Amino acid sequence: MFNGKMKALTLSYDDGVTQDRQLLRILEKYGLPCTFNLNSGCFAEAHAFYDKEKNRTFPHVRLRSTEIAEVYAGHEVAVHTVSHPALKDLSDDEILREVEDDRKALSELVGYDVVGMAYPGGSHLITPHVADVIRAGTPIRYARTTTSTHAFDLPGDPLMLHPSVHHTETDQLFELAERFLALEPETPQLFYVWGHAYEFERDDNWDMFEKFCRMISGRPDIFYGTNREVLL
Repeated sequence: MFNGKMKALTLSYDDGVTQDRQLLRILEKYGLPCTFNLNSGCFAEAHAFYDKEKNRTFPHVRLRSTEIAEVYAGHEVAVHTVSHPALKDLSDDEILREVEDDRKALSELVGYDVVGMAYPGGSHLITPHVADVIRAGTPIRYARTTTSTHAFDLPGDPLMLHPSVHHTETDQLFELAERFLALEPETPQLFYVWGHAYEFERDDNWDMFEKFCRMISGRPDIFYGTNREVLL
């Protein structure tokens, strides 16, 4: 159970980009905690991505290290590796350095022990061996993949945690929200949403996400927590 409740909602956003500030304004308006997965070796990096379909560019600018503690206060910071590599292509020692160096750097910035993670890149870059190396060699206790389940089952292996849905799967996001709100489960159920905040600027759909937050928030039968709060 989640603090005495059978249903929980958790959210997870990657990369530590400047759009997280607007995302946080929406989340805090509706009382929704979130986990933010950061690359400590990429702070302050700036790129402009070109969207061919819309014929425009949009920014992917990461926050500075000095901003992290303030920006994410009241939420959870978690590992996303130092440099966002394809972990499956690294040696075991390199995997451990990417994860543990990031974890230590982030822990120092935020003032608490970081124990969560989101794998960098798509699920095709993650293998059971990578998870086992992290499990055996670091204090990481849960790690999110990018494979949507479109369901609410609790993870069988917390180091291979599959989320319910990515927010760009808009139809599924709202269908799942309706199902989740109607649930009266006898066993614990977890609704896990993830994404990147820059995608809201790219897709010009901040209003869509605020509609989702308004819809899912404030329910007395749902526990709203960070990844850490719902999984540990």
